Amino acid sequence: MSAAVANRTSWPISTWLSVVSLTFGSFALISSELLPMAVLTPMAADLGISEGAAGQAVTLTALCAGIAAPTVALIIGRLDRKLINLTLCALVIASNLAAALTSDYSVLLAARMLLGIAIGGFFALAGATVVRLVTMEDMGKGMSIVFMGLSAGLVAAPALATLIGEAFGWRTAFMAAAACGLLALLLQAVCLPSVPATGATSLSSLFSLLKRRPVRVGLSVGLLFFGGEVSGFTFMRPYLETNGGLSATSIAPVLLVLGLASLLGSAVAGAVADRVLREGFAATFLMLAIATAGLLALSNAYVAVFVFAAAWGIAIGAGPVMTQTWMGRAAPDQLEGVGGLFLAVIQLGVTLGAVAGGIAVEVVGTSAPLYVTLTCAVLAVTLIATQGAPDGLSQTPLSPWIRPDDRRWRTAMASLLHFHSKTRGDDHAPQDRLCSP
Repeated sequence: MSAAVANRTSWPISTWLSVVSLTFGSFALISSELLPMAVLTPMAADLGISEGAAGQAVTLTALCAGIAAPTVALIIGRLDRKLINLTLCALVIASNLAAALTSDYSVLLAARMLLGIAIGGFFALAGATVVRLVTMEDMGKGMSIVFMGLSAGLVAAPALATLIGEAFGWRTAFMAAAACGLLALLLQAVCLPSVPATGATSLSSLFSLLKRRPVRVGLSVGLLFFGGEVSGFTFMRPYLETNGGLSATSIAPVLLVLGLASLLGSAVAGAVADRVLREGFAATFLMLAIATAGLLALSNAYVAVFVFAAAWGIAIGAGPVMTQTWMGRAAPDQLEGVGGLFLAVIQLGVTLGAVAGGIAVEVVGTSAPLYVTLTCAVLAVTLIATQGAPDGLSQTPLSPWIRPDDRRWRTAMASLLHFHSKTRGDDHAPQDRLCSP
């Protein structure tokens, strides 16, 4: 326990830099994915297509990400994961440059497919890479830092892209996204150590993961979370306008608070996940349920809307960190495979949530998508409450990140056990087992 606590409180600067370089990668990816939403109208006009057709650039990216997530884990074999991450950053750069320079709609779609591959590959490998850098005991903390880039992108990217597009044109916005990808590539090239593969993922191992109950629970909760979140968030503004009677000017601060709160949720979720995973996991979705119920009940009270929107943001910021940590603890021996499955489920949840929310609005009204969110959150809490926390095994970090005091402790223990074995006439060399990674 003391070793685990030490890991959680004293990372070397090299570890911080390596994890933060991945944070910039997640920021570049989510910013690039959301970019067409911010420049949809001028992009469609310039390319001579409808806004609906231009919007398919986002849909295609999400679809390719869902397909690529498990596929990348299958095809990369034992290649160095640093090389894979650098390649994925290069795809981000190439995708945005192609989108910025093309006047052909088919080239735009092809470029967005490249981005989808980058997104699927990055987030499929993120959990395994973080664990190799900081150990399983600190996975929550590491993933919270990586996902802060995602949350920051959700908050800042659409607004920044809109401003850049209005001032300099939509193509410049894509060039700026390419620059973000280049920055992420340079940081990872300098700060990320070599990450040798610990094994290769096979198709049979992917299917075998589904036999593990904690994995099935994590995938189910992930599907509920992302489906419910997208359903509610997509139609949050129409709900506040129709049911809350708020103007666009009044809604903007609410959405800003929600976005900033999601950053806070990402920041604090890691420490909670590392210490009380099951309780924190359940509390996240309970908060989402309570916040959604509050928005449904008190949409006419502006202060209450602010409070519940902040709670909503904290929950949706913490949810990905909690879920990713649960999945890692559920399959510590197959982190890349389970990461691929997880991201595929995310994309499925996003798709189903958008479809369910759209149908609910058409059939019932603007409040219906939030009822979808509430139902999904309650089901997630119920599912978690009936399960035990997964017993993930501790994994040794990459050797340059092992602290000297950890090595001395292991060497001293190995010598003690070796002396003890000699006094008993036992030649099985227990120190070899202790010191092996």
